Amino acid sequence: SAERGDMKKPRAKSATVFGYPVSIFFIVVNEFCERFSYYGMRAVLVLYFKYFLGWDDDFATTIYHTFVALCYLTPILGAIVADSWLGKFKTIVYLSIVYALGQVIMAVSAIHDITDTNRDGTPDNMTFHVALSMVGLVLIALGTGGIKPCVAAFGGDQFEDHQEKQRSTFFSIFYLSINAGSLLSTVITPILRAQECGIHVPQKCYPLAFGVPAALMVVALIVFIVGSGMYNKTAPQGNILVKVCKCIGFAIKNRFQHRSPQYPKRSHWMDWAEEKYDKLLIAQVKMVLKVLFLYIPLPMFWALFDQQGSRWTLQATTMDGDFGILIIQPDQMQTVNPILILILVPIMDSVIYPLISKCKLNFSPLKRMTVGMFLAALAFVAAGLVQIQIDQTLPQFPSDTVSQAKFINMLDRKLPIRAGANNFTLDPFTSNGDYLNFEDSFQLNVNYSNNFVLSLSEGNRSTVVIIQDGPTPRPLTFIDTKTKPEQGANSIRFFNGFSSTMNLSLGTEDTGPVATNTMSDYILVPQGQAAYRIKDNAGKECLYTQSLGFGSSYTLIIKPTFQFGQNCTESIQPVMDISPNSFHMAWQIPQYFLITAGEVVFSVTGLEFSYSQAPSNMKSVLQAGWLLTVAVGNIIVLIVAEAATLSEQWAEYILFASLLILVCIIFAFMAYFYTYIDPTKIEAQFAHNDDDEKKRKSVEMVRKDSFQNHNKNRRSSDSNFDENKFKNSRL
Repeated sequence: SAERGDMKKPRAKSATVFGYPVSIFFIVVNEFCERFSYYGMRAVLVLYFKYFLGWDDDFATTIYHTFVALCYLTPILGAIVADSWLGKFKTIVYLSIVYALGQVIMAVSAIHDITDTNRDGTPDNMTFHVALSMVGLVLIALGTGGIKPCVAAFGGDQFEDHQEKQRSTFFSIFYLSINAGSLLSTVITPILRAQECGIHVPQKCYPLAFGVPAALMVVALIVFIVGSGMYNKTAPQGNILVKVCKCIGFAIKNRFQHRSPQYPKRSHWMDWAEEKYDKLLIAQVKMVLKVLFLYIPLPMFWALFDQQGSRWTLQATTMDGDFGILIIQPDQMQTVNPILILILVPIMDSVIYPLISKCKLNFSPLKRMTVGMFLAALAFVAAGLVQIQIDQTLPQFPSDTVSQAKFINMLDRKLPIRAGANNFTLDPFTSNGDYLNFEDSFQLNVNYSNNFVLSLSEGNRSTVVIIQDGPTPRPLTFIDTKTKPEQGANSIRFFNGFSSTMNLSLGTEDTGPVATNTMSDYILVPQGQAAYRIKDNAGKECLYTQSLGFGSSYTLIIKPTFQFGQNCTESIQPVMDISPNSFHMAWQIPQYFLITAGEVVFSVTGLEFSYSQAPSNMKSVLQAGWLLTVAVGNIIVLIVAEAATLSEQWAEYILFASLLILVCIIFAFMAYFYTYIDPTKIEAQFAHNDDDEKKRKSVEMVRKDSFQNHNKNRRSSDSNFDENKFKNSRL
């Protein structure tokens, strides 16, 4: 291959700017665009599952974490392919093509004709959209995971051995590009999602929210290929991870093949690999296994951390995102994490850690990681407390055995009502306020004289409208929504009490004709100032405006006294069915602060610890192990969420916090008995012993050859002597 051919030639000196290879510019831009693409798509993914595909919270969370887990399992495959066959450059190019294709498929999967849509806004031909989405996500997971272990290492390959300072600065810039891409994408893609676009009728613009990340991934691929001629491309030299696995496998196999007492015991089970592998490799594997053993409790941290994109985002949909100068979308709250990272990393490095050091406290890496896990647990305690406050503001929806009803008086006089055991009087064109609970059918008495038996469907909410279109009043029953409106929008419907049919619309969305004494379907209206147009068949028009918050539901009553003209809005009366979200999104900031502080202390320290404790040629093995803990953490979310089956979300948050605290205690116990090592010294010692062993074997070989030659000459002399003696005797 071209890459192998390059290795036979002297390494060409790359063009440099300020002492840095020009080639790293293309790598940094590629990483920025790729991270924008990944985090931008992931920011809106759980909302796409819930509101476009129509999945419930639990299933949306399950698929989300399955996807994230797959993204962190595929790096092992990418590392093996790059190191064993294709090399880093070709692996990045080929898998980036797969990656970009997956992003394009995701954007296409979100396109549907509004005429082929269910009443809840989800596409009717669901199987097609789900199938496309799953194919796209698998390709994205293969692409982003496969290139993950290659890009940073490929960037490091661009530097000469004497450019250690420049290489260190490159990795800082590289990490900054990751966070910059993450920050910008989690701000921009939710804005794109909130836009209205579509065929025939506007709808939430998921195709644009996925399409822009797809375009950025194509840009990332093009930029990376443009720099091809400037890169230093090293040939694949065999994957050390495969070699380590083979060494471990041989040790286990050899141990079980020699279980009888006649074989002497060995100090470590890896010593059973000595028959095939040299002692230096075995010592290096021992060091790796020692660190990997400490990794066992770590997935629990990631199980909590990655719920920012699932459970926490869904939590934000039930909160008030009005910050005054700007409106925050639920999926935009994820931007708090990268913002805090950019703030906390320098504060930790330049203030907190030096201050702890001056206090003569031994804040070792493993102790830092323990603190990081504890902070993450506190973040979920905070999330649980926030959820409790949210639940107190949510309406009490009916259980499966209870029906709920509220009553509206459409008469122009006060109306005494007795509904079962409830007695109250309704003013004209008003409701009784809160919903009343009924376990069975009940008697409705209107105006002390008219009795009706109402039997409402169990588990549903209903509005009973009292009208009079004959000699006596009578009730009309309509089914109400029994869930909070999606995505912080507002559910609005109209009851037409006017004497003729009305056409009602909001922007380009039309409820269709609403006949006298009938209720329109719900329409979803975003937060802000809504303007409704009310028209009759003669073309007369009334414009009614309403200021809306997040997550409310209203029935707008058009009174029988309605007249078109300047004061037409005075004959429209709003009745609140579900109050707007009142608990502010700002209350999520403490939990984001705690989880981000935990990430900085845990993740950055963990990578530093792994690097310092890893043999020189096996740092990639521990990197693969670290990424594997992220994948396992997301799998834990699936297991706990499915097995726990808790009815209250706050209880699930506390459960995760409790599990992490338990794991934190176990990790602290393991860390207490861990002995820090210097891999360089150990490797040097074994290398020296190997040299001595080779010298000893060389001397023994020389002696053996000399002894064999001596014996051969002696046997030759003895043979000649005997033959001559025999000849003489015959003579």
